[in-house]
Amino acid sequence: MHSRLLLSTLSLAALSLNAQDAAPKPKPITYTDPATAKGGFRSQGEYVGKLNGENFAIQVVALGKREYDAVLCPGGLPGAGWTQKPNPRQVVHGEVHTDSVDFQGDAGHGVLRETLVWTDASGASTHLKRIERTSPTLGAKPPAGGVVLFDGKDTDSFQSGAKMTDDGLLMQGCTSKESFGDCTLHVEFRLPYMPEARGQGRGNSGLYLASRYEVQMLDSFGLKGENNECGGFYTIAKPLVNMCLPPLTWQTYDIEFTAAKFDASGTKTADAKATVRHNGVLIHDNVALPKTTTSAPISTEGPTGPIHLQNHNNEVRYRNIWLVKK
Repeated sequence: MHSRLLLSTLSLAALSLNAQDAAPKPKPITYTDPATAKGGFRSQGEYVGKLNGENFAIQVVALGKREYDAVLCPGGLPGAGWTQKPNPRQVVHGEVHTDSVDFQGDAGHGVLRETLVWTDASGASTHLKRIERTSPTLGAKPPAGGVVLFDGKDTDSFQSGAKMTDDGLLMQGCTSKESFGDCTLHVEFRLPYMPEARGQGRGNSGLYLASRYEVQMLDSFGLKGENNECGGFYTIAKPLVNMCLPPLTWQTYDIEFTAAKFDASGTKTADAKATVRHNGVLIHDNVALPKTTTSAPISTEGPTGPIHLQNHNNEVRYRNIWLVKK
């Protein structure tokens, strides 16, 4: 009897543990509106000035739970003077202390209030001011003959299931009705602010050219700039520079896409290629796309395909999408 009772108790305990393991993880805190964003959003951003007479900048990345990283950018911000040196990049961790964020590390230390007062390892000090950069192609209008896929009025250019927000933004997870080959494409996107999320769970979506080749969309502000981060062709090519702006900032992709070419028998004779500008800065220069990327809606190559915006269960938003056929 005692053995049976013990086995029953153990079985119930195992079932309880399994039930706990199967319980869904809580959804990370997500902000989609900069006017109401909390959790360190006001401190996160880009800070610029001069140090030792040279341009110097820091990207402050909010990590949630009152923690931050300061990414040092000697020469200026990415796409605006940063030489991508030193390598590896220098990152200093910071935490909220009373009314400031205090950073402390081997590369220097700083105190962030209205401005960021930074002192490097040699003792040189500077005041850095917060700025907000805007893509030079934000709001670009389609030229004559352009195909407007989304202008905030409706989702008629997309297949069934496409959705809009109440304020006229396109939601993630949609595919154009029409297929396209060679084209020039303009897309504006806004990544959610998810301070406690990490990696592929932080503001993830993707733009699939011809539903085959993904230009990653991800909150990669302050990260290294790998092929699975914002601006990367997933698993194929990392961006020349990580031009990801802070989350909840409107960003742009301007893409020149050349589809793969095939002979009369269907044999591929040339890889697809793409030139990509992220927020106006060149990040891919006619890069070859020799294969479809991971999770592509169409897994085999072809001369045309629809534009697809991936649903990765993160609340990414889009506006002003148009293209010009070549």
